[in-house]
Amino acid sequence: MDREVITRRARDITVAGIIARVATRIRAGRKAPDKHVKAVRKSGRPLRADALKLREQILKAATELFLVEGYGSTSIESVASRAGISKRTFYDRFADKAALFAAVVHYIIEHIRPPADVPLLAGASLPEILQRLAGLILKAALSPQALALHRLVTGESSRFPELAFAVETEGRQSEATDLIAGLLAREQGNTQIDVEDQRFAADQFIYMVVTLPQRRALGFGTPMTAAELDAWAHKVVILFLEGYAGLAESRR
Repeated sequence: MDREVITRRARDITVAGIIARVATRIRAGRKAPDKHVKAVRKSGRPLRADALKLREQILKAATELFLVEGYGSTSIESVASRAGISKRTFYDRFADKAALFAAVVHYIIEHIRPPADVPLLAGASLPEILQRLAGLILKAALSPQALALHRLVTGESSRFPELAFAVETEGRQSEATDLIAGLLAREQGNTQIDVEDQRFAADQFIYMVVTLPQRRALGFGTPMTAAELDAWAHKVVILFLEGYAGLAESRR
C-alpha cells in the first residue's frame, strides 16, 4: 500500500474509532433462540466482556511483536497467529496495521501512566508538587515498554511516518502539559504570563525532566540510579522555577 495512503489512514484514527471496532459484529440472517436474545439485550455484558477480553488478547500479542520484532517485520498474520485468532477476526476489529499500532501505543500508555487513584497534585507547595510530578513522569518514561517504544519509533519512523503520528496522537503529553500549565496558572495567579507561555513552560519542564535520563537509559551513557533520579528531579524543579520566575518578570 502507498505510504501516503497508510499515513492518511493513520491520521483518521481516533481513540473512539478504535474502541468502536471492538464491538462484535452480528451476521445478518443468523437468528438466536429467543432466550439467548433476551439475555443479551437485557444486560449486554457477556458479549462486551468477551469483546474486551479478545481486544486485550490481540493488543498484548501485537505489543510483544512490535517491540521485539519491529513495526516493519510484524505482519497481520503473525499478530493473528500469536493471538490465536483468524485474520477475519482481526479485521473485524482493526482496519490495518497502522490502526493496530495506534491502539498498541494507547495500550502501552494506559499501562505505564499512574493509576487513577494516585493523587498527581499532592504536596504542600509548588516545588513539592512539581517534584512529585517529575518522579511520576520519569517512572513512566523510563519503563521498559516506554523505552522499547521510543527505540522502535526512532528506528523506523523514517520508513513509516504513521509511527510518529500515532505516538504524538496517543502519547498523552498534551495531558501532562495541560496539567502543569493549569498548576502554574493556579499557583502563580498574580503573574502576567498568558496561557500560551504557561503551556510553553510546561512543555519545557517535561523535556527538562525526561531528556537526559531517557538518553542515558537508552545507552547514551550510564543509566541513572534511583538516588540520582531523585536528585535530578529536585535540581530540575529548582532550575525550572527560577526560569519561570524570570519569564514572569519579563512580562511586567
